[in-house]
Amino acid sequence: MSLNPERSVSYVLTKHVSSYMSKDFLLLDQNTLVRQAAKMLQDSERDDIIVIDNNHLPIGIVTDEDIINKMSEIMTYAESASLKDIMSAPLITIREKTTLQEALHTMRDSKIRKLPVVSKKNEVIGIIFQGTIANVIRDATATAPHLFSPPVKAILGNLGFVLQFAGVLLLVPAVVSTILGETVTAAGIYLTTVLLLVTGFFLNAYGEKASLNIQQASILVLSSLLVLSLFGTIPYLYVMPSQESATEVFVNAFFSSVSGFTTSGLTLIDEPENLPQSFTFYRSFTQLVGGMSFIYLVITALYPESKIQSMRGFISGRSLHMKELFGTITIIFTIYIVIVVSLLYVFGELNIIDNFSLVISAFATGGFLPTSTILDNIGWQEQIILMSAMIFGALPFTFHYSYVRKKFLSPKLGKEVLAYFIILFAAILLFILFSGLDPLTSMFYAVSASTTSGLHSQDSVNFNGATHTILILLMIIGGCAFSTAGGIKVFRLLQLRDCAKLFNKTYRSELKPQRKKELISTILIIILFLGTITITAEYLTTIENKSFETAFYEATAIITTTGLTSDIVDFETDMTVKMVISMLMIVGRMEIIAVIYIFVPKLS
Repeated sequence: MSLNPERSVSYVLTKHVSSYMSKDFLLLDQNTLVRQAAKMLQDSERDDIIVIDNNHLPIGIVTDEDIINKMSEIMTYAESASLKDIMSAPLITIREKTTLQEALHTMRDSKIRKLPVVSKKNEVIGIIFQGTIANVIRDATATAPHLFSPPVKAILGNLGFVLQFAGVLLLVPAVVSTILGETVTAAGIYLTTVLLLVTGFFLNAYGEKASLNIQQASILVLSSLLVLSLFGTIPYLYVMPSQESATEVFVNAFFSSVSGFTTSGLTLIDEPENLPQSFTFYRSFTQLVGGMSFIYLVITALYPESKIQSMRGFISGRSLHMKELFGTITIIFTIYIVIVVSLLYVFGELNIIDNFSLVISAFATGGFLPTSTILDNIGWQEQIILMSAMIFGALPFTFHYSYVRKKFLSPKLGKEVLAYFIILFAAILLFILFSGLDPLTSMFYAVSASTTSGLHSQDSVNFNGATHTILILLMIIGGCAFSTAGGIKVFRLLQLRDCAKLFNKTYRSELKPQRKKELISTILIIILFLGTITITAEYLTTIENKSFETAFYEATAIITTTGLTSDIVDFETDMTVKMVISMLMIVGRMEIIAVIYIFVPKLS
């Protein structure tokens, strides 16, 4: 017997009917003569016929009882009677993604014991029986205890997929290091890749790819970032300075790995040009892997398709097909990166590997640089190109996806994208006004902050209070939803207009329960972001003996996963501080609220 029958039943009822439907059904045209249909029904040893129209769409159902009972009522023309004369209509159907629980409710409300299952094109693909669901429930309560409970198996299965996805992508820097003949770096990356693939394989073997509730999804996101970061430390252990103790070396490697996979871009390495070139490429590439993996997790785990549909008023891209999304986006971003790298080469940046490292950091909205001086003397053309890359990285994945879906026609900008550009334009004007820098440099810093890319020269400008404030606000706001950018996201700012309705009895009663939850979540995220940044700033002020203004700027860069930093953290920083900051980068990448969902799932 199951240790927790109620939990097992609840879990199994969340599965889709497509997993349990019968594909053995009889489909006949409405004009088929009843006497022919009766013979075919007998031959197939079934007791029902699904009737379709001239377009092959289901319109009714005929059972063996219908043939017996109704034919007696139309004896006068029984010989010429067709299925449309005796069928029960309209036909009640369900979609293939309908859960077993929803199917049971439909059967109960309609007083029927079977339901045809249809595809998105409304074509019949199966039939689900009440008896089948009853057997599934019985098996769930009678099955002997497994090594893992169903929710744990669901988390493991999804985690396994993420690790395999990351492992496949990391083959790219592994191949690059091999081509460059940097065997030490190659060994570290290949080992990481193998461990990710093997671990992913075993997790898939013990788990299953199933839907998750908000608590399980949050655990999945947290565990994914932790596991990726832990495996990602291996190449750092091969190449980073090892004069320190083994513990210090590991902490430095873990900090750097977390910074990469969370797209934070905070670095302990002042002169990356002293490291193997393929390793600096690997560092940048982890930002792309982490960013892509996180967006996959956010969309599939934290935002079910139904919720995404409700957000279409904010995000751009009117058609969203989840199965195609990531394959398409991977191809699109690959094309983007190749084009931008080529443009940089044309305008004088002749080191292809460093170009790729820099461009990947821009698109992944990270902040790792291949050399400490690469941004010091770039021309205006390169600056514009990099700013474009950073902006593209901060736009919703659906924005890029819509180009392909619309066959490269200009997609309609969503509210969030328009609002983002308005905020960015206003910030650039203010930054030019208060910074005292030339317009192009001012624009570069504003774009870097608003996209949470954090690309900046190592020879950082000493900003005044006004420019610090602008950068902090831009980092906190961040980019658009479903992008690799950090921050609270622009769409939540747009939702603040409706948040006031929560405090008005008249308007609050008009809000749907799901909408109330979304608005409460928005308020919580903003409060948590500001609160966490403030607490982190107080911590850094105490530990590092810095001014609160400097510490607040640094804390904002940490929590919003932005690489714009005042260099508070370096190799000499205490190990405990670096571990705390590492966890804060992960928490910030998860938009803080996901951590809360782990312990208080009711808030979702």
